[in-house]
Amino acid sequence: VQLQASGGGLVQTGGSLRLSCAASGRTFNTYSVGWFRQAPGKERTYVAVIRSSDGATYYTDSVRGRFTISRDNAKNTVYLQMDSLKPEDTAVYYCAARQGAATVAPTLYGLWGQGTLVTVSS
Repeated sequence: VQLQASGGGLVQTGGSLRLSCAASGRTFNTYSVGWFRQAPGKERTYVAVIRSSDGATYYTDSVRGRFTISRDNAKNTVYLQMDSLKPEDTAVYYCAARQGAATVAPTLYGLWGQGTLVTVSS
């Protein structure tokens, strides 16, 4: 499986973006997928995760209620809908996948997309 992230861009505070993570391979529905972000000079941190088995979702506190992770297994794609964006959401966003259980630890994901830059202006 290979991942391709897209959808980043420049948006004003309060705006919205939808990121996409498209995967090759026919078994993508067996992978839990996470979105992570890395701001300049900071560590890569978890944003949201969707579990393969039942589609359960998890969010870091700072984005809960503003971001929504979803997946379309028929299209082999996971989305991150980002609403009410804030300047502190500015970062490179990465999608990652692992077979089986979802986890918020980036070190436990073996498959990564290339990253897409989100810039929120104040």
